[in-house]
Amino acid sequence: MNLSFFRLGLRTLVRDLRAGELRLLMVAVTLAVAALTSVGFFADRLQGGLQRDALQLLGGDAVVASDNPTPPAFAERARALGLQTVTTMGFPTMGRASDVQGGATKLVALKSVEPGYPLRGSLQVADSPDAVAQVTRDIPAPGEVWVDAPLLEALGLSMGDMLLLGNAQLRIARIIVVEPDRGAGFMSFAPRAMLNQADVPATGLVQPASRLTYRFAMAGSPAAVKAFSEWAAIEATKPEVHGVRVESLESGRPEMRQTLDRAQKFLNLVALLAALLSAVAVALAARGFAADHLDASAMLRVLGQSQRAIAGAYTTEFALIGLFASAMGVALGYLVHNVLVLLLAGLVESALPAPSLWPVAFGLGMGLTLLLAFGLPPVLQLAQVPPLRVIRRDMGGLKPVSLVVLAVGVAGFAALLLAVSSDLALGLIAVGGFAAAVALFALLSWGAVKLLRKSVNESTAPRWLVLATRQISARPAYAVVQVSSLAVGLLALVLLVLLRTDLISSWRQATPPDAPNRFVINVMPDQAEAFQQVLQDAGVARYDWYPMIRGRLLAVNGQPVGPDSYAEDRAKRLVDREFNLSNAVEAPGHNQVVAGQWTPGEEGAISVEEGIAQTLGLQLGDRLQFDMGGVQNEARITSLRKVDWGSMRANFFVMYPVASLKDVPVTYLAAYRAPDKAGFDNALVRQFPNITNVDMGATIAQVQRVLEQVIQAVEFLFAFTLAAGLVVLFAAVTATREERAREFAIMRAMGARASLLRQVQRAELVGVGLLAGFLASCVAVAVGWALARYVFDFAWTAALWVPLAGALAGAVLALAAGWWGLRDVLNRPVVETLRRAAE
Repeated sequence: MNLSFFRLGLRTLVRDLRAGELRLLMVAVTLAVAALTSVGFFADRLQGGLQRDALQLLGGDAVVASDNPTPPAFAERARALGLQTVTTMGFPTMGRASDVQGGATKLVALKSVEPGYPLRGSLQVADSPDAVAQVTRDIPAPGEVWVDAPLLEALGLSMGDMLLLGNAQLRIARIIVVEPDRGAGFMSFAPRAMLNQADVPATGLVQPASRLTYRFAMAGSPAAVKAFSEWAAIEATKPEVHGVRVESLESGRPEMRQTLDRAQKFLNLVALLAALLSAVAVALAARGFAADHLDASAMLRVLGQSQRAIAGAYTTEFALIGLFASAMGVALGYLVHNVLVLLLAGLVESALPAPSLWPVAFGLGMGLTLLLAFGLPPVLQLAQVPPLRVIRRDMGGLKPVSLVVLAVGVAGFAALLLAVSSDLALGLIAVGGFAAAVALFALLSWGAVKLLRKSVNESTAPRWLVLATRQISARPAYAVVQVSSLAVGLLALVLLVLLRTDLISSWRQATPPDAPNRFVINVMPDQAEAFQQVLQDAGVARYDWYPMIRGRLLAVNGQPVGPDSYAEDRAKRLVDREFNLSNAVEAPGHNQVVAGQWTPGEEGAISVEEGIAQTLGLQLGDRLQFDMGGVQNEARITSLRKVDWGSMRANFFVMYPVASLKDVPVTYLAAYRAPDKAGFDNALVRQFPNITNVDMGATIAQVQRVLEQVIQAVEFLFAFTLAAGLVVLFAAVTATREERAREFAIMRAMGARASLLRQVQRAELVGVGLLAGFLASCVAVAVGWALARYVFDFAWTAALWVPLAGALAGAVLALAAGWWGLRDVLNRPVVETLRRAAE
C-alpha cells in the first residue's frame, strides 16, 4: 500500500468528517476566527471611515486656526496653489429675546460664515424644529440667523422671530440640524447661532479684547493640500507668527473618540478571550482526536506507510480543516461585524467604507496558526506509533508534547494576539494573565488532588465519595488537565460576567445619567449665597461649587517661562494663556491623588493635574509662580491629581488646598443638574444677569446614547466568548470519556449498581467544578482589577462573594457538561465497552 500523503490525508479527512471526530475542532476554530475577524472588519472599516470623515470634521482638507485674522501669507499661499478657501469665525456670546417676548437670555456659540461654506461635508437645515432636514449649499442671508432648535425653546422664540445679538436684530430663518465641522470644545456645547459674515460689524461684538477663533479652511488636490500643509506647519513656527496652528482630526471630536477607543478595547478584550478559550478547546479536542486514532495509525504502519507519510497525511488533514473552519469563521465574522456597525450607528455619522482584504487574510492566518500550534503537536505523535500496537495495545500511547514545539506554537499565537489587541497593556494582561493562570491552575490542582487523597477517610466516608476520590487520585495528570481546562474556561466566563456588570457599571458611572448638565460661571462673590439659595429652593441638593481664578504662569522654580521655553505645541499654548485655578480645603471627591499628599489647609501648597504636569515637565516639589489679576503668588507642588475630563464635573488644572486666597480676584463656578422646572434657566439669568449659563444637556445625552450603543455591541460579541467557554467546558469534561467508560464497565462487571456509579460521577464532576470555579474566580478578580486599573482607567473593586459564586457556578456547569457529554457512559452495555477496549 503506497498512497501519497496528500491522498491519504484527503481520505482520513473524509472519514473523520463522516464520523464527527473533527466537529469540536471546527467549532473552536470557527468561533475564534469569527470573534477576531468581526472586530477586525469593524476596526478596518472604522479606520477608513475616520480617515474619510476627518475632512468633514475639519470642514476642509486642511484648516488653519488662529486667535486673530488669518495672516495674509496663508491666504496668498493657498491661492497660489489653486486651493478653494473659506473663512469662518466663532466666539461665545449671549443671545436674547426682545423685552416684548420675555427678554430671556442664553449663551450661544456664534459662528459667521461666507459663501462656499462648508468646503467638505454637508450642512443640513430644516424650516422648523419638526420639519424634515434637507441638505443645503446656501448660507444665512444678510439679516438672517440660523440656530439650533434648543435655542428657540430656551428663549421662548419661534421661527421668524428676531434674535438679538449685540446691537443687531436678526430674523430666525432656519434650524441647523447637522453642522459637519462643529467639532468639540467647551463652547461647542452651547446652542449654535450662524450668521452671514457681512452682519458681524453690525453686532458690535468684535472688539480688540474679544476672544475669537478664526478657521481658514481649504480644499483641493491632494498634492496641493499636502504642499500647503507642509508649508503652513513651518510658517506657524516662525517667531513673528503668533497663535496660529494647523489642525487635524485630533482636535475634532475628542469625547467621541475617547468613547470609541474604549469601545474598541472592550471589543478587543472579548475577542481575545474567545481566541484564548478556543486555543484550550483545540488542544483538548486534538488530544482526544489523537487518542482515538492510535490504533488506526498502527494499522497504517503495518500496511507499509512510513512515518513521514502518516505525519504528512495528518498535517494535510489539519491544514485543510483549518482552512475550511477559518473561512467559515471569516464569513461569520463579516456577518457579525455588520451587526456591530448597526449597534454602533452614530459614532460615525455616514455609511462606512467597504473593508479591505486584511481582516480576511488575518482571519485565515489566525485560524491556521491556532490549529497548527495547539492541535497538530499531539496529532503528529501518531506517526510515532509502533506497528506492534496492533497486538499490544499498551504500546505507543500519547506522550506529553515537546516543550520546544509547544513553546514555539504558543509564542507565535501569543504574538498574533498581542498584535490584534492594538493595545500593549490589554494584550499583555489578557495573554500573560491567561498563561500565568494556566500554570497556577495546574500547580494548585495538583496540590488539591494530593490533599484530597489524604483528607478522605475510606473507613468512614460514604462509598460513593471513596470511589470518586479514587477515580480522581488514580489519574492525577488527567485530573490536573481537567481542572486546569475547566478553570480556564470558567475564568473567561467569570471575567466576562464581571465586565458585563461591575466594569460596565463603572464605565456608566464615569458619565452617569444624573451628571451635571449646567455649568454656570462668572458668579460674583456677593452673589454666592443668594445663588446657592436659589439652587436649594429649586431642589438642587448636589452641585459642584468652586472659586474660579484666572492666573498666568510666570515662573517655574524661579525661572521665567513662556512659549519659547517649550518645544511641544500644547505646552506653548498652555503657558501662553491664563489657567483656570481654584481652591478648596478638601480634595475634590471625583479627583484621585496619584502622587504626593493633599494636606487640607496647607499654606504655600498646590495640587496639579498629572496630565498638565507631564506636558510642562513639572514634578513634586517644583515651585510655580502665578499672576492672578495683578497679585503674584508662588507655591510648591505637593500633590498630583488624576482628573477625568469626560466626567462632566468641575475640574481644574491647579488647586490650592486652602479655604481662600488673600487679595485675589475671584468668581465662582457651579455645576449641577438642572431641575425639571420650566423657565428655571431664564429666571436664573434674569436674577443674575452677569452669569454665563452653559447647557450641557444635549452633549451628555449624546455621550450616554453612544455609551449604551457600545455596551450593546460588547454584549453581542460576548455570545461568541460564551460559546467558546462552553466548548472548553464540554471538551474538558469529555476528554476522559473512554477511560471513564472502561472503569465504570469494570465496576459494573464486579457488581456495582448504576445508581452508585451515578453518584460517583456526579461527585467527581461537582468536586472538579467547585475547585475550578473557585480558582477561576480568584484569578478573574485579579485580571479584572488589572484591566480596570491599567487599560480602562476605572476605579473598581470586586465583591467578596465572587469566588463563592464562581465555585457554585463551576459545579453547576461541570454537572451540565458532564450530563450532556457523558450521558451514554453508564448506559452503554458492559460487554460492548470491554470489547471496544480489547480491540
